[in-house]
Amino acid sequence: MTAAEDKRCIAYLIRRECEQRGWGPAKLARELAIAAGRGPNGMGRQYARKLMAGERNPTYWRPYVQQVLGLPDLPDDSAGAMGHVDTVDAVLALGRSDSDVDRRNFLTASGGTALSTLGLPDPDAITRRVRNASADAVRVGQSDVEAVLTMVQTLGDLAAEYGGGHVRHLALSYLQRNAGPWLKGRFDEATGRQLYAAASQLTHLIGWMTQDHSDDPREAIPYFEQAHRLAVEAGEPELAATALRGTAVQVLAMGPRHRARAVALAEQCMDSAKDLPDPRARAYYQTTLAEAVALDGDHRLATRTLAASQNSIERTAAAPTGDSWASHFTIGRWAYASGMILSKMGDLTGATSQLQQALKLYGLDRRRTRANVLGHLGAIHLRQRNLDGALEAWSEFVQVADGVQSVRVREAAEDMRLRLARYTDVAEAQGLSEKAATLLARM
Repeated sequence: MTAAEDKRCIAYLIRRECEQRGWGPAKLARELAIAAGRGPNGMGRQYARKLMAGERNPTYWRPYVQQVLGLPDLPDDSAGAMGHVDTVDAVLALGRSDSDVDRRNFLTASGGTALSTLGLPDPDAITRRVRNASADAVRVGQSDVEAVLTMVQTLGDLAAEYGGGHVRHLALSYLQRNAGPWLKGRFDEATGRQLYAAASQLTHLIGWMTQDHSDDPREAIPYFEQAHRLAVEAGEPELAATALRGTAVQVLAMGPRHRARAVALAEQCMDSAKDLPDPRARAYYQTTLAEAVALDGDHRLATRTLAASQNSIERTAAAPTGDSWASHFTIGRWAYASGMILSKMGDLTGATSQLQQALKLYGLDRRRTRANVLGHLGAIHLRQRNLDGALEAWSEFVQVADGVQSVRVREAAEDMRLRLARYTDVAEAQGLSEKAATLLARM
């Protein structure tokens, strides 16, 4: 790694930790100066801004950056400590980590997430692995690639039905014990690209399961970032765009301070997908951008982008779905996404119409997805002062949600229970509140 690349990686680590804390250059300067014993004015705001921008290396300030931001092994540009981070090694090391702390420590020490976010996948990774594969490495063929894709489909179907919490451990185990040895095996370049693409889908699926299982949106981001690296190295722009979308959604979930970053990621996702022929994929990414700009307060752009996504998805209404992640974005799922965006913009009538269409007209039949739609629909009905409509939606919700292990469904159950608590004189409302409490106890 060159000194310039290393400096940018250090800057990324500093920016990432500051973003998570909601710090700007002034706050960073103050905290570093205090840690160094120079008082609150011992570093200028402009110097801190240059540290965050990669225009300065921390040199003297290195131990104080580590101390203040909790970076246990900040890379040293003079020593070249980071070196090259192989994508496969990064993915497998991430998959071996069982806790968020382990993942953060790995990513900090290796620079893996910094490299991926800086857009520095290794374009020659597959060619080099083909050329340098050891003679005793396992031989990988087309059947092995198909096995990974089949497992992605099988585990994805189970997660869509019962939630990411049910099968995440199986996906991680498969990555380590099956896909991992194949990724380090012997293959020709064409097979290698297909294998990396399949591994990108598997890593993305683990990211999706993680966000469906965890209350902390940051936990899933490293998986989406590594899925993006694998996709770029495989030469698969749709998979790369889908991984960027996954990152954008998680950044949105981190709160208002991160919305500008989420909009930028959604725009990058759209740019990556601009040459894709599948209108389903375009609709998928357009709804992500619409959600990001809606939450960022630009309702005019959100409305225009949502209309563009509707135009894209309506071109696919009668077409069968393909095998890719984005091609599963059906018109029913678009109606669900559209309803949620309209709800965020305050159009409750439009939101209700879209969610009802998703349920009744387009027949969303996955239990987890259907439970999520019903939970949101009940809350929107209540915001419209339609208690009967809310009770009807939530009555079906408690039936469908039983047995689903998903943090999103759990949040919907908690929201429902809290909203119904005020209706102490409505027997049906209290009965549903009790059912929600029972449901939560089993999650």
